[in-house]
Amino acid sequence: RRNQVLETLLNEIKFSVIRGNVSEIKFAGSKSSGAKGVDAAEGDKVTEENLDEMVAYAKNISAKLGSVIAMSGAIDIVADENTAYVIRNGHSMMSDITGTGCMLSSVVGVFISANPDNILKATAVALSAYGLAGELAYKKTMEMDGYTSTLRMNLIDYMGKMNAEMLQEGAKIEVR
Repeated sequence: RRNQVLETLLNEIKFSVIRGNVSEIKFAGSKSSGAKGVDAAEGDKVTEENLDEMVAYAKNISAKLGSVIAMSGAIDIVADENTAYVIRNGHSMMSDITGTGCMLSSVVGVFISANPDNILKATAVALSAYGLAGELAYKKTMEMDGYTSTLRMNLIDYMGKMNAEMLQEGAKIEVR
């Protein structure tokens, strides 16, 4: 059923951005994946070792689906068929919070709505801003001797505080 719904959506709707972890993007691109739930399968991670391959894959899937692809994980990739952005913002503890991917999708929606003429860059900046908020939230959480619920609160707070100056200082975006 999930396969059929996804196939119908991809055939009938032109999505501006398709965002997910590597397993979800692979599922969307090929209708098959080793994903379990919403977590990426262990072999479906972007690493320094497979980065070139994953950038090429993201560009390929973008060309195939006609949408900007945003693969989130320890290293994020945002790509259209010609250009990819590699984003290295974020903190590993963000994956301990249920719903961070859903929150990120909302952030992407806000950024592309504000910048409809440059969806690729808007998506890359959205992932960078969200990751940077995660980094700042983690630091604040450790200062407070908190854990995941404190991190969630701080993540939301830092997204609300995010501004151009913070992004210029902390964004870790590479063009490929």
